[in-house]
Amino acid sequence: MANLAEVEDAKLRQQTGKSYSQGQLVMRRFRNHKAAMISAAFLALVFILAFSSIGYAGIPGWWDKDYTAAGSVVDGGVPTLSIVPQWLGGEGLRWGEYPFGQESTGKDYFALVMRGTQQSLIIALVVGLVSTVIGSVVGALAGYFRGWLDSVLMRMTDLVIVIPLLVLAAVLGQMSSGLGAGILPLALVLGLVTWTSLARLVRGEVLSLREKEFVSAAVAMGAKPGRVILRHLLPNTIGVIVVNATFAIAAAILLETSLSFLGFGVKAPDSSLGLLISDYQNAFTTRPWLFWWPGMMILGIALSVNFIGDGLRDAFDPRQGSRGKKRGFLGFSGRSRALEAAVAGSTRPAGNTMDAGPEVPEGGSQIGGANPTQGPSDPRGSGTIGNP
Repeated sequence: MANLAEVEDAKLRQQTGKSYSQGQLVMRRFRNHKAAMISAAFLALVFILAFSSIGYAGIPGWWDKDYTAAGSVVDGGVPTLSIVPQWLGGEGLRWGEYPFGQESTGKDYFALVMRGTQQSLIIALVVGLVSTVIGSVVGALAGYFRGWLDSVLMRMTDLVIVIPLLVLAAVLGQMSSGLGAGILPLALVLGLVTWTSLARLVRGEVLSLREKEFVSAAVAMGAKPGRVILRHLLPNTIGVIVVNATFAIAAAILLETSLSFLGFGVKAPDSSLGLLISDYQNAFTTRPWLFWWPGMMILGIALSVNFIGDGLRDAFDPRQGSRGKKRGFLGFSGRSRALEAAVAGSTRPAGNTMDAGPEVPEGGSQIGGANPTQGPSDPRGSGTIGNP
């Protein structure tokens, strides 16, 4: 991987005239991943919209309606948002007073969805942070010290894995809801049961890295185990940790949604995206907007986080770079180019593929024997012609 990064840096230095650090190469590859950049922009827009619209922690927002205030239902609670222009047969571009509609008690559904988005995003971020820290520490300790400590930590990991995640999270979530401290206990509990996959990945990376020369040199110079782990091993597993953290955030959103849907997550009068779907699932046939708005928000957030994780994986692994260029937009196009490349590779003549020489016309024979880089034999026995 390091050699590939050096080759990439050399090519860029030839083109631009300057050298790039490892971090700059990672950022360059990530910016070239179109799906990841679009997803990052969408996720940033969702964050800004959710926290600036209705405000947070006593800071007022620009939306004038409260998610807890009931009122009279206007026009059956139908959404006033319209995005279809009149020349396409729609009602024109209009925001209206209730863009997402109203629920049965007259509450503004836009404010409810924004509040649910806030809670789901906070839970997902806390879960991602807690599970990443625990998984990294457990995996690093098990991989570096091995022996009895490795056995104890891995058996503890196996114990958490064999218990169904949803059942374990539901039990612990129900216990944490009685503390009355908001969503923070629920987020911490979910983080305590979702670290196992990262621990196994980090352990495998550390088991490989601890045999490298730079670790032996650090130990020979008197570095203590804590310093070796924090300064040498974990920084070299940052790619695995960051990518897994993004996927953990996406999984946490879906897990919180499932728990709230089953009644073990966020409780009323607060709101979350899963709780909104649970409360208004029966209105799917009569007032479908009460189901679709939180559902589309969950889908958009989960997909965007997964695409960001995919972009980070390609950015941290240089071997993914050349393959990623053939994927096309969002990874769904470019099949014809990849197929043509595969066909071209399968029809190449056997032998030295790096310097195959000129193509031979159909029916002709190649001059110079098995090595296509050599010229025809000299009749006087003095070697080959054309390659002094």
